[in-house]
Amino acid sequence: MARGAFVVLEGPDKSGKSTQAALLARRLRSRGVPFLHTREPGGTSFAEAIRRILLNPRHRVHPVAELLLYEAARAQHTREKILPALRAGRLVVSERYPLATLAYQGCGRGLGLGLIRRLDAAATGGLKPDLTILLDIPEGQFRSRGRERRRDRLERESSLFRRRVRQGYRRLARREPRIVLLDGGASVARLHEEIIRLVTPFLKKHAV
Repeated sequence: MARGAFVVLEGPDKSGKSTQAALLARRLRSRGVPFLHTREPGGTSFAEAIRRILLNPRHRVHPVAELLLYEAARAQHTREKILPALRAGRLVVSERYPLATLAYQGCGRGLGLGLIRRLDAAATGGLKPDLTILLDIPEGQFRSRGRERRRDRLERESSLFRRRVRQGYRRLARREPRIVLLDGGASVARLHEEIIRLVTPFLKKHAV
């Protein structure tokens, strides 16, 4: 029913997805393409409040509680922001969507993928991205990036957790439809141009 297109940028922490999402948004804006740039968890005032709880390093959060909070934020985000934008014919660019939950809470925390898929289906109403771009980086690059800022709760997880998340992302990319895996270690400019190439077919009347 949606008339717009839905593109998601995914990847482990510090993979560069926020940088690439911002560059994509800048290109779309310069070409007059109607779009929405958003993120998960977040995108609405309610979901942003949940984000602050989830990422606060002072909190100790049970994995099931963590999962339910992510899904609550996603349900609000999808219905308040994403679906209206798609119905208006806009291109939606989101940093993360259900693939992140499968990787982090499913593969990283060890929660059942079946349970997560059922909750995601309820939270999204069955909405699927048209394209998911997954930026992959090894553990060494996580340690070398963003040293100047304080790490949030998930970024403070162990290297073992990060490896499980990365391996989960890579496995899911082979099994899930409409996912393109890119080398997050490539230059920012090279990644940007590759992302533009991938997104262009989803733009009907707007040239990038």
